[in-house]
Amino acid sequence: MAERRSSIDIEAAPETVFDLLVTEHGMTSWMGTRASLDPVPGGVFAVDIAGFRARGSFVEIDRPRRVTVTWGFIESEELPPGTSTVSFELTRTTGGTRVEVVHTGLPDGELPGHADGWAHFLARLLLAATGGGLPTDTWKPQREGASP
Repeated sequence: MAERRSSIDIEAAPETVFDLLVTEHGMTSWMGTRASLDPVPGGVFAVDIAGFRARGSFVEIDRPRRVTVTWGFIESEELPPGTSTVSFELTRTTGGTRVEVVHTGLPDGELPGHADGWAHFLARLLLAATGGGLPTDTWKPQREGASP
């Protein structure tokens, strides 16, 4: 199993970024076309991304420092719902917030698609958090049949 770490600095308060991770409107402003979120430990985490249905549950909610969810895809035998973990760690900086995404428990074959996906979606998170205009998202996984 692989681990993927990504980070980005955003000129917005941690509270602003946090809300984009735990509200349905916030989540779909930067990732996915539909979300159903119940941000309490054990609550539903469901986001539809580029035709894939990411499903899991919230594990940890520590406003405004951390959000951890389980992650997987309904359509995937290699990465079914809830089999990996994504943690968003938010650290206040002098310029705003540093967001580190730590995705653990990824099957090796899923690493390229997720590395590409997190790079794409973190750039969109930056735009959403800073009020930038986001174009319609046309992202697809970098290899055929890959999950985001």
